[in-house]
Amino acid sequence: QVQLVESGGGLVQAGGSLRLSCAASGSISSITAMGWHRQAPGKQRELVAAITSGGHTVYAGFAKGRFTISRDNAKNTVNLQMDSLKPEDTAVYYCNAVSEGFGYWGQGTQVTVSS
Repeated sequence: QVQLVESGGGLVQAGGSLRLSCAASGSISSITAMGWHRQAPGKQRELVAAITSGGHTVYAGFAKGRFTISRDNAKNTVNLQMDSLKPEDTAVYYCNAVSEGFGYWGQGTQVTVSS
């Protein structure tokens, strides 16, 4: 079992920045990948970025060049630095982790970008 707790969401103006953090606990030694997804009202949940235990990263097209995912193995956290935010980035952002073939999700944190 893996537990995930997100933090760092909030309200920001367009062009601003936010940094999301996700703290993992439980069976963290078996986590192979962690990442961030988001879900806007009326839309499906979509991948934002992911990072493997080896440090390989994957970004959605809309995130490339604006968002940066990083992982602190010592603190068991994964972070998402979001710059140049746009109103269309408004969504609930969810942290997720893959461990032994199972997927785990955090409770989500709201990000609202005002125009």
